[in-house]
Amino acid sequence: MLSSGLVLVGNHPKFNNALETARNVAVTKTPVLISGEAGSGKKALGAYIHNNSARKTSRLEIVDCSDDSRMVEKIVLGYRDDETGRFNRGVLEVANSGTVIFANIDALDESFQKRLYTILQELPDYELDVRIIATTSKNISKLVGAGKFSRALYTYFNGASIDMIALRERGTDVELIARHFITEYSTQNEGADINLCSDAARKLSDYNWNQNLTELRSFIHKTLSNMEGDTLNIAAIEAGERKVEFTTAEVDEDGLKLMSLKDAEKLLIKKALVFTSENRTQAAKILGVSIRTLRNKINEYRTDGSVYFVNLR
Repeated sequence: MLSSGLVLVGNHPKFNNALETARNVAVTKTPVLISGEAGSGKKALGAYIHNNSARKTSRLEIVDCSDDSRMVEKIVLGYRDDETGRFNRGVLEVANSGTVIFANIDALDESFQKRLYTILQELPDYELDVRIIATTSKNISKLVGAGKFSRALYTYFNGASIDMIALRERGTDVELIARHFITEYSTQNEGADINLCSDAARKLSDYNWNQNLTELRSFIHKTLSNMEGDTLNIAAIEAGERKVEFTTAEVDEDGLKLMSLKDAEKLLIKKALVFTSENRTQAAKILGVSIRTLRNKINEYRTDGSVYFVNLR
């Protein structure tokens, strides 16, 4: 299912270009690769392509490639239930004449990438007509160059690619989207209309929104749930900021979250790896440590069960 609330609203030229490209490719069968930061609306844009195509009355299915690799293979290929013996059809068969979105395709198990490419090439042999859309928050080209992603699977999506702009770059679009989420909250809770004052709108536009639309929607909904009155003003936003963002961490006088040295170290290492598309040599240079030190730290975090490092290839 798509994350609710991730809407395609805005006037920024880059956003409109992405939307126009999506409309143009919607009438074709071309596979599409949608890139952008987490929470920027990639799956929503994939659904938009589906809903503006001749396939809109057929199934739209989503496979999250960051899930357990064995489960992803089962979902794609189909599997027999151990308890009932019932065979569950693979998602490509279920979505015949429709669309399948492979979310976070960069996380797809390397051993399955080549197999998936072969399967996609052979779909017509099995009389399966499925539109394929993939999303990623990584630079797939760099992953291919580093030998971490199948070149064949990457070229499968060469026909059409769309980049989603980060929310922090969209200026006044933040206000439009915030007003949408305010209306959404009022409708869901059968409440009165809520106003957004201009100063509060400007303050929202100044935020970094690392998780993009997902974070903005969560912030708006949680702030409104703890707010009195019918106007979202700066005071309400500042109260919401303290309530939502700073409940689990102390904050210093500069507004920075305080955390243990170990947690800060882990966060910096993760950010360096994400920034370099998981190139450990480059990440080690950025962090100013040896590749051996970085490798030992990654193994330490794996042992601790940190999700990102457990799934790190």
